[in-house]
Amino acid sequence: MKQRLFRIVAAMAATSLATVGLVTTSTLPSYAAGESYVALGDSYSSGTGTRAYIDDGTQCLRSVHAYASLTAAAKSYSLNFRACSGAVVADVTNNQLSALGSSTRYVTISIGGNDAGFTDVLTECALPGWASDCAGTVAAARSFISTTLPGRLSTLYAAIRTRAPGAKVVVVGYPKIFMGEDCNLATFFSPEDQTAINNAVVHINSVAATAAAAKGFTFVNPVSRFTGHAVCDSTEWINGYSNPQQESFHPNRLGHANGYTPLVSGVLTGASVSVTGEVLAKAQDGAAAQARLQRTYADADRKIKPKIFQPPTKAGLEQRAKERGIDFDAWWAEVQRSGRATHLSP
Repeated sequence: MKQRLFRIVAAMAATSLATVGLVTTSTLPSYAAGESYVALGDSYSSGTGTRAYIDDGTQCLRSVHAYASLTAAAKSYSLNFRACSGAVVADVTNNQLSALGSSTRYVTISIGGNDAGFTDVLTECALPGWASDCAGTVAAARSFISTTLPGRLSTLYAAIRTRAPGAKVVVVGYPKIFMGEDCNLATFFSPEDQTAINNAVVHINSVAATAAAAKGFTFVNPVSRFTGHAVCDSTEWINGYSNPQQESFHPNRLGHANGYTPLVSGVLTGASVSVTGEVLAKAQDGAAAQARLQRTYADADRKIKPKIFQPPTKAGLEQRAKERGIDFDAWWAEVQRSGRATHLSP
């Protein structure tokens, strides 16, 4: 506690001296306490999936367990945690970029998955094969990623560089979600569906990496780090279908602590962060202050709604069966015999 108090006092003193001109930025240590870190992006950056969120008056689902919060706590950075669940590129441009400035030292961002409609892809592909157009939905997402997303990312990344000309900017990709097995009795992802979704993730990472490189940003690809920890692996770092539904198909606490945090922090700061109890406690200590900061943006953030996976329902499947001439009663009887019926919503 004394050491923590000393660090806080020292950081405040350094800030005060810099304000009166006695200490300049060039004299500060390379990774000085209190340096400005702005976390931009969507739910994979906000920490959706970790089941504990700061009370900032929004549905952004920002968590102290997210990699940005943990990195900032470990390095004593001054975090402005703007990432918001449901955000698309336009939301970052309109609602998040104002947090950047000439003094911003570090920036992280994951974005593009919501623009490409990944939640809709998962919702469609979770249906049984006779009811689903998974291949068509994935193909439409891939087409968007190839044709429209590059321009959006290029414009956004240029705006980030303009607003934060001296910042180290790290663009963070998405992990593969599946391992080839669907162990949840309420969903019907086939191995082919899972492969198609994983390949779409690889595609969006490639597009984001190319756009990042064009602006001199660093891209971090989490696919290898998360291998062996997908949905239904023995130790999941990504949630499968969950209750509440907003937690579904997002990195959980292990995914942020063991997956994203050491990977992203190493590239961002030059020294990989290990998430210890002390680091987590420090992040939790800052939750109230971060919530107060984010409430200043809440009016704009409340316009952004999380994109929530919708599982198959009996009523929805019955309607699709009627539209497609499928004998729903026969199919439902088979589902009942398999024991899956009790896991499907009415």
